[in-house]
Amino acid sequence: MSTPSFLTVTRGEAPLLVSLPHTGTDIPEEFAAGLVSPWRARKDCDWWIERLYDFAAGLGATVVHTAISRTVIDVNRDPSGASLYPGQATTELVPTTTFDGEPLYEPGHEPDSESISRRKALFFEPYHKALADEIARLRALHPRIVVYDGHSIRSRIPRLFEGELPNFNIGTNGGTTCDPALTARVAEICATSGRSHVVNGRFKGGFITRHNGHPADGVHAIQMELACRGYMREPVGPVDQAFWPAAYDEAYAAPMRAALTRILEACIDFARGAR
Repeated sequence: MSTPSFLTVTRGEAPLLVSLPHTGTDIPEEFAAGLVSPWRARKDCDWWIERLYDFAAGLGATVVHTAISRTVIDVNRDPSGASLYPGQATTELVPTTTFDGEPLYEPGHEPDSESISRRKALFFEPYHKALADEIARLRALHPRIVVYDGHSIRSRIPRLFEGELPNFNIGTNGGTTCDPALTARVAEICATSGRSHVVNGRFKGGFITRHNGHPADGVHAIQMELACRGYMREPVGPVDQAFWPAAYDEAYAAPMRAALTRILEACIDFARGAR
């Protein structure tokens, strides 16, 4: 079966799969009806992450990326609708609010169960099939692999977390989705970058990390949530259509890219058994 047009799968031979599930901005016309505004619908995109990680394929990694906006459907949420963070504010499988709690839809125009099921079939299931297929292909080549799920978020969102988020937020679902040695190595690289980091803080890994991380079966999954200020000139406080997203600046992003390059190289070394 051919890859759907909204999916980009760049195949490599290294024991590393990079998932980029929230960088898409496409909202098919069928699912745009009732939205408050196109800007609000794209506000919580992981802006410029596909550019920040555009070196990954050059390392031999396999990269899976969707062009579909997370507002259409969030492929990093549990498809059952169960919350990944019980008791904490979050957004749904098909979000109805922004991270800041603003409504995404005009009253009475929120997606119904039929629309949600259609979105799952069109976008969620193909994304996860692509991940499963690439994991199986890479496992056939290597005794162990790493699934690296790349994200970003604004540094200050009071509804979701207090204060300012660390630059690097490493998630392994409390240490269950990958070998502690890999977590420690990634954390060490973050620390030596001179920027703040945390392991299993506010963001412990979403559905992709939790669903695919099976260390006993040779699949080690880790989520990296970056605070936007680490690679873009993020404004302080609430954002507005007039200045969000900030433009991508290669020079400004360079130090973060250097650290991320070392992190992905470390993932490959770990999978190959290097010390």
